[in-house]
Amino acid sequence: MVLRDKFQLTDEQINGALSYLEAHRSQIEVEYQDVLRTREEIRQYWEEYNRDRVARIAKMPRKPETESLWAKLAAQKAQRSAEKQ
Repeated sequence: MVLRDKFQLTDEQINGALSYLEAHRSQIEVEYQDVLRTREEIRQYWEEYNRDRVARIAKMPRKPETESLWAKLAAQKAQRSAEKQ
């Protein structure tokens, strides 16, 4: 879906937005890099926060009724890994 359709924008609104982006490109780039940096900090925080919990869960024995699902997941991971190479 095109943004124009999703938000029901006119050509004038689209052109105004593009003009604004062009006129403020350096400021927008600085703000975008700040957003990326903040996002990475948040990701690292939650990864560290949950590290012990994830490790405990990984050590828990699997329920016998879920073994076929785990096998399917392993096969999908192997396929994705092979496709990347």
